Amino acid sequence: MSLSDDRAADPVVQLADITQVYGTGDAAVHALRGVSLDVAQGDYVAIMGPSGSGKSTLMNVLGCLDVASSGTYTLAGNDVKTLDENALARIRNQQIGFVFQSFNLVPRMSALANVELPLVYARVGRAERRERALDALEAVGLGSRASHQPQELSGGQQQRVAIARALVTSPTLVLADEPTGNLDSTSTDEILEMFNLLALEGRTIIVITHEAHVAEQSHRVITLSDGLIVADRTSARIHAAGVRP
Repeated sequence: MSLSDDRAADPVVQLADITQVYGTGDAAVHALRGVSLDVAQGDYVAIMGPSGSGKSTLMNVLGCLDVASSGTYTLAGNDVKTLDENALARIRNQQIGFVFQSFNLVPRMSALANVELPLVYARVGRAERRERALDALEAVGLGSRASHQPQELSGGQQQRVAIARALVTSPTLVLADEPTGNLDSTSTDEILEMFNLLALEGRTIIVITHEAHVAEQSHRVITLSDGLIVADRTSARIHAAGVRP
């Protein structure tokens, strides 16, 4: 199997000379200094770098939480800079599935209700959203925990609920910010293997992480430093498996 089979097609994510500047004059902070990056469907990419490298800023741009100062970001054919706030909100709800370090589950709501939330915001009918949420929980191995509240689940199970919530809208992109930061080593390995299986199914996944072990479980590792991409390489796991990048 080649991980580059789909790269002849238009990228799901395309960044062209992205900059992000906060402040003006002598106080200006250049968080991103010209980032260009293509991510194809089914790519499982890790973005890593030290504190201050631009990872969080890049995540905000990728997640349409912030619009770049200059450059072009195209997500599934949509030029993000041309979209108004309502259109950006729809993209965040329907085309991007977010997974966070702190899970961001709503207390005193069941796993099922948490997974349904993006569909509630998208005004999907009750019967359909329940069916889709149950299917998403089954996909992450938690169908039997649908009625459990977050405090009744382990950290690894809570993160799987969060992944189910990210998947329930069938998003173009799954964007995970330090998704294993609050997990033990066993749960970390389970979550990373889940991402790998999702990528093999054709999901496009970008993980933001400062942990080398987490990054090396991806297919492709991109390293940022001072707002620039300084390395873009095949991960050690893929090299070890003998898969052509």
